[in-house]
Amino acid sequence: MKNIKSYTLIIFLAVCSTFIATAQKNTKILIETTMGNLTAELYEQTPFHQENFLKLIGEHYYDGLLFHRVIKDFMIQTGDPDSRDAKPNQLLGRGGPDYTIPAEFVPELYHRKGAIAAARQGDRINPKKESSGSQFYIVEGRKYTDEELDAMEQRNMHIRFTDEQREVYKTQGGTPHLDYSYTVFGQVTDGLNVLDSIANVPTDKNNRPLKDVKIITIKVLK
Repeated sequence: MKNIKSYTLIIFLAVCSTFIATAQKNTKILIETTMGNLTAELYEQTPFHQENFLKLIGEHYYDGLLFHRVIKDFMIQTGDPDSRDAKPNQLLGRGGPDYTIPAEFVPELYHRKGAIAAARQGDRINPKKESSGSQFYIVEGRKYTDEELDAMEQRNMHIRFTDEQREVYKTQGGTPHLDYSYTVFGQVTDGLNVLDSIANVPTDKNNRPLKDVKIITIKVLK
């Protein structure tokens, strides 16, 4: 199984490398959901994540998938293929392709409100912090005070915040404790009200919405 996964990863990286030379620019996308639309961009600074996401969009991989994990003031998560037509109370969150994506941490790309980032397995079994091949989340987060940000620095929970990061986390909000642990590869540019609406739906004990919220489709905008 390990050999198969290694071979699959090699193929994935080879395919991505053929695109990277011509895709060095941010790409705009439209995420259509049953609760409204979000417009976003995928960052050129994270080429492996950008190209993998575009590949999955082209395959209509995300069509019909649920936002299977929703936590108010934190994030909304999707991308599990097992969530398509999932039964009520079915446990979700473990599905995806049989490959991971190397982490691409960029200091300028952080977990501000609306950030799109890759989900992944925990550090104990994934010390390289490699990303899931398909699951991602969109940050809702909350606003932080200077005192809270100072405390994170002092406890080594975050490297020193830039002035810009401090201002954004204080005025717009986000999830700063996830910086440099999960790859941020995109940003919602329009539709934050839709993000808030999804993040505030009632959920069960496993954070799955009581009423399904689905991705209808994701499109690349020209």
